[in-house]
Amino acid sequence: MSKIAVITLFSWFALATGAWAGETPSAPGAKVYFVNIENGATVSSPVTIIFGLSGMGVAPAGTDKEKTGHHHLFIDRPALGEGEDGADELDYNIPADENHVHFGGGQTEMTLDLAPGRHTLQLVLADKDHIPHNPPVVSDVIEITVE
Repeated sequence: MSKIAVITLFSWFALATGAWAGETPSAPGAKVYFVNIENGATVSSPVTIIFGLSGMGVAPAGTDKEKTGHHHLFIDRPALGEGEDGADELDYNIPADENHVHFGGGQTEMTLDLAPGRHTLQLVLADKDHIPHNPPVVSDVIEITVE
């Protein structure tokens, strides 16, 4: 199969299944935030982090319910849309690795072991397919110091 045929087939599939990037709308004014930790905090590891959300609901990954999503925690990386892939990040599934923690079960908190030093954190809400909503619902990036 030619590259053009594969691209065309993929594009058709993405459009037909609704899995095209950034197509899930967020609720106007929706916000995600850290409940118990703020920018500049000094903490001890392990640190419990509680996620807050207003204007939308939390649902497990795969749930196709309007105005819901699930949390992702970005650790020690640039803000969503400002990384190596830039704005393309807004169009694809959030990866799962040491810098991107998924909470596909609908969890709203975690206990995180972090090495001593400075770390950045950002919360990103994503749709049933781990794709950021349109417009994205993200927290500010905060910096914490682990003693």
